[in-house]
Amino acid sequence: MQESANVQDNAQESVQDKVAVLIAGPTASGKSALALAVAERIGGIVVNTDSMQVYRDLAIITARPGAAETARVPHLLYGHVDAAENYSVGRFLHDAAGALEAARAQGRVPIFAGGSGLYFKALIAGLAAIPPVPPDIRAAVRSRLEALGPVALHAELSRRDPDAAARLRPADRTRVARALEVVEATGRSIVDWRHDGMPPLLDVTRVAKIFLAPNREELYRRIDARFDAMLSAGALDEVRVLAARRLDPLLPAMKAHGVPWLIRHLAGDISLAAAVAEAKKDTRRYSKRQFTWFRHQLADWPRVDPSTAFDALMGDIDR
Repeated sequence: MQESANVQDNAQESVQDKVAVLIAGPTASGKSALALAVAERIGGIVVNTDSMQVYRDLAIITARPGAAETARVPHLLYGHVDAAENYSVGRFLHDAAGALEAARAQGRVPIFAGGSGLYFKALIAGLAAIPPVPPDIRAAVRSRLEALGPVALHAELSRRDPDAAARLRPADRTRVARALEVVEATGRSIVDWRHDGMPPLLDVTRVAKIFLAPNREELYRRIDARFDAMLSAGALDEVRVLAARRLDPLLPAMKAHGVPWLIRHLAGDISLAAAVAEAKKDTRRYSKRQFTWFRHQLADWPRVDPSTAFDALMGDIDR
């Protein structure tokens, strides 16, 4: 017992020059387990950095850390948002600031773990302070998106905000709609708003950071196995309860991996086997996009195989 306490004390001394630990990676790569192990070693507190694990309605289908994990070390920003809400990067930064204060008050090192690249980028680079879009404007834009498609909305954006349109692919539904909402709500381009933003919360020179990069085939195997495990744990019943709320299908929580396909199964449109197969396929595609995003947006992050990640991260912390 005394030896274990000494190991943690020495580890805590080694992180005195680090303000935070950042653990990113594709879905099912082992981020939560790594964060837990590091937190136990250095006396840390795990802070969610995943855009889907914030929703309280999605505990199982997002593989959120459970009671066993949260009993070992404190976890923050998990399951604190209702599925009816449209959680944003800006709100994450606000919540993350509170988590940082809580970690400092407890004398713990904040360990940010998740797969949402925009959240990590906001932590170390800040974010444009775009005012909230009124619900009626958001609903109107979404209605046009569903009726006309993203290419038509991109053409509209080209007329109203050519600078923003030039930076977006016509098929990028989410970002085209977002840019159109902003110009409609504020009269200003989303590009202009990005000049007046929220400052970063972390000094990038004082963080230990890592991107878990497993072998693709191994990652796909883990994705498939994890989805099967989530089903065994009650994911279908969880989605059934969510579907009964009849929320807007364009809400982020309603688009979590597996949710749309399982809802289609519950509605009698497809078999469970077909829903599971499509959900796994979507998740594998998403993991590829995560690799690509981090490679382009946060290229200086060390990419490490999960089997060696703990030692690599502790080595970074010790430097």
